[in-house]
Parts: sequence; C-alpha cells; structure tokens
Amino acid sequence: MPDQPLLDQIALVTGGSRGLGREMVLAFAAAGADVVIAGRKLDGAVALAEEVKATYGRRALPVACNVSDWDQCGALVETAYAEFGQVDVLVNNAGMSLLYPSLDEVTEAVFDKVIGVNLKGPFRLSALIGSRMAAGAGGRIINISSIEATHPEPLALPYAAAKAALNNLTAGLAQTYGPKVRVNAIQCGPFATDIAKAWSEEMVGYLSSHNALRRIGQPADVVGAALYFATEASAFATGSTLALDGGWR
Repeated sequence: MPDQPLLDQIALVTGGSRGLGREMVLAFAAAGADVVIAGRKLDGAVALAEEVKATYGRRALPVACNVSDWDQCGALVETAYAEFGQVDVLVNNAGMSLLYPSLDEVTEAVFDKVIGVNLKGPFRLSALIGSRMAAGAGGRIINISSIEATHPEPLALPYAAAKAALNNLTAGLAQTYGPKVRVNAIQCGPFATDIAKAWSEEMVGYLSSHNALRRIGQPADVVGAALYFATEASAFATGSTLALDGGWR
C-alpha cells in the first residue's frame, strides 16, 4: 500500500471532532485525504480542522451538523460538495446512548433522539452521498456500529436496536450501491472515549474481563480498521461487519 493511499481524496466524518472520529480524521489526513469534520458543536470541529492543516497540510472543512435532523444532513452534504466537488469516503461515526431507569420510563423524545443519531442520520447521509458516489467515480461508506447490536444490554436497548439496524443497513446499502460503492461496518467494543470518563475502575475492570485482550480499546485502535475499509486494501470487502472488540465474549 502506498504511503498516502487516500491522496487527494475527500473523507467526511460525522462525530469527527473527538473520540474515534478525531482519530479517523487525523489518520485520513495523514494518508493524504482532505477532510470534512462534522459535529454538533462547531468549535471542536474548527480546532481539529486547524490541527489538520498545521500538521498535515491538508484542507479541512468544519461543519456543524446534528445528524438526527434530516435537513441538516442535506445541508452538510451540499456544503461538502460545494467545497470539494466530491466525497470519496463517508464515515457515519456520530452516535449516542442515553441512560434510563427502566424501559417503561424511556420517553418518546429519548427514543427518537437515540434512533435519530444512530440510524436516521446514517441512513440519510448514506442515501444522499451513496447515490452520488454510485453515479460518479464510486466510493466507500463506513458505519461505526457497536457490540450492543449483537450483545444488547438491558440499559441500552434503544441504542442496541439502532446499531443492529445499522448493521442491517450496511448489508442493504452494499447491494443498493454496488459495484461502485463499498459499504462496511466496524462493530466496536468498549472504547476509552468521552463516555468512559464516567466509568469507575470497577466498570473498566468488568468490561476488560469480557474480552480476550483484557482491556478496553483506545481511540487509536480504530485507525487500522478504518484505513482498511477506506482504501483499496479492502477492495473485495463490502456488506461486511468487522468486530473490533478485543475478542468480546
């Protein structure tokens, strides 16, 4: 593989200003891509865009976007294409899960918010960008899923259901937009992102005990899988879901 396998390509990453999204943005820029950094809060995206420009000399466009909003998804796509004329890699990384005391106390607003960010947004962005990719030079879509999709826990069921649907969507989009567009998912286990700051040592120990590597993932651990699916290294992979969970059991 060349040193910069994404040279002069355009990568759009949602939830791109922190956590796994930040690591993927930096990795794509290091691989030669110009990047669109989408996030709910513009200031974080702006700061990362400046870091990308200073460190890698690549173009970086920060865009505020709540992916659960249909119109904001459309505006994000139009902004990206107006600036760069193309999107070669779309990463649907934005995600969220809200705590609740019991299932019967999950409000409609909470349910809709979780489904909106984790499923509605990826659907809309994939439809808008995937159709343009298929009509043009092609591209790659990467959906960031979770072990909750296949190992649902009682206190994360709306999130688990959304991620299970995202896995299903991945397979369907691969059929819809193939052969010019490849669509794959990375199914992540526990990672030390912002959400992990609230975890106790006991929680970290519990989660670590449930995988073969006996640790939780670090944000940089996503880079290899993301670059694999974003580049021609995965030229014959589409509709697949890759477990990135340390050997969860």
